Formats: sequence, C-alpha cells, structure tokens
Amino acid sequence: MRLLVFGESGQLATELRRLAPEARYLGRATADLANPEACATAIRQHRPDAVINAAAYTAVDRAESDEALATVVNGDSPAAMARAAADVGAVMIQPSTDYVFDGAGQAPFGPDHPAAPLNAYGRSKLAGEAGVRAAGGVHAILRVSWVFSAHGANFVRTMLRLGAERDALNVVADQTGGPTPAADIARACLRIAQRLRDQPELTGSYHFTGAPDVSWAGFAREIFAQAGLSCTVHDITTADYPTPAQRPLNSRLDCRSLSAAFGLSRPDWRAGLEQVLQELNGRK
Repeated sequence: MRLLVFGESGQLATELRRLAPEARYLGRATADLANPEACATAIRQHRPDAVINAAAYTAVDRAESDEALATVVNGDSPAAMARAAADVGAVMIQPSTDYVFDGAGQAPFGPDHPAAPLNAYGRSKLAGEAGVRAAGGVHAILRVSWVFSAHGANFVRTMLRLGAERDALNVVADQTGGPTPAADIARACLRIAQRLRDQPELTGSYHFTGAPDVSWAGFAREIFAQAGLSCTVHDITTADYPTPAQRPLNSRLDCRSLSAAFGLSRPDWRAGLEQVLQELNGRK
C-alpha cells in the first residue's frame, strides 16, 4: 500500500514512522496545512493508495484567539485533502477529537451523537470532519482523546516534569476520558486504511480511546505510581483551574462500532504508559 502521511514530528506521525517507515511523510516545509491547496496538490502528485492526516493545530487554548488559522489547518486543509484523495481513489484517514462533543452527562458519546463543541479547537476539528465527509471518498474519521507518548507536548511528560519538581500538585478530577497512547492510534490508522482498501463500505466515523476511563487526577496518580515519584495529587474542579478554552467534563467515547468493523479493541492505557516510561528512561 502506497501511504502518504501529512506530518513528520508530531506524536502520531512519529509513531507511524516506526510502524511504516516506507511511507512518504510530508512536513510543513513540503505541505503546510495553512495552505490547503498545497496539501491537495501533494496528494495529486504522489497518487497514494491511502492518506493519513497526522498533522493538526493542537494548541487548544491558543485557538480561542486564533480560530481563523485553526480552522484553516484543522478544517479547510483536511477537506482539500479528502477531495484530492477522492479524485485519485485514495483512502482518507482523518483523526479527530472528543472535543467535538459538549461533555454533557456521563454516558459515552457514540459516533452518531450530535456534535456541540465548547471551544474553537473543537469547532475547527468538526469543520474538518464535515469537509472529509462532503468530499464523498472512502474515509474514516477517527475520534481519539487524551493522546500521550514519549515525545511532544502531552500530559504524561508534563506530569513527569512537575512531579519531579514538586511534592504535591492540584489536578482536575471532574473531567473524565480515555487516555490514548499515540502508538496504538498509529496501529489503528494503519489497520483501518488497509481494511478500507478492501472494504470501502466501512467508510464512516469511529471512536478509539484507551481504557479504562479515568479523571485527569487519576491519570496523574498512575503516572506518578509507575514512575516512582512521591508527588501527592490533590483533586480540584474544572472551576478551580480556569483556562481560555472550555473543556468538556465528559470525554467518554463509545468505541464498539470500531471493534465490530475493524477488530480493534480499546487499548489499556496503563500498559501504554509503562511502555512510554520505559522509552523515556532509556533516553537518560
């Protein structure tokens, strides 16, 4: 399968490189997502069998004051990619986010649940979803949550740094979701892309998150326990930690349709965390 990946150094692109080094990876210098037509042109030039968009505008709080650019990168460019992918007969894999939902209630959100993003980042990703669907090609929109790995900016690396510096931390305990290792997302994207080549009727939107669901505070406690850090976690509410972008309280996602269609079960994020810590320790 000739695979074209947008992104070079982000969490997902880094993990994809490990699993599929033979793929073609396009960074900002080659295909800047601030220029949708450049992304579409790259697809038409390379004529791949599958496209994975592993690049995105991910600065959630900054997007509140930079929504126009976030919408171009997360909305307009995926739409342009999807149209070009449809033109050349390529499968399009578009990762998205739990932030397209409003976080109401405690039940997991299904793929068909009405979207109602609370922040600019969520709106920009929702625009990308709409553009991919409207292109009419074979595609999978894969909503993920709380992504972490041994590289890039993520909650695990932040907690490890702060936990080594402080005796105690206040961490939000009323937001709940599924931390998801980037390595597992990469494996899922590759599996889905290959399956869609053979079964285009599986086109649609799916959810993929780690298990079990946990609060940010609970996630932090497991990070410290596995890392051997004696940092105490104090539970606080979202109201105690205001941010420019409003976060959903409930980020639980129903992943059953992905399991049924592609045989992909929710990964145990605690096992993924152990692997990430081993990688980070190996760098010391």
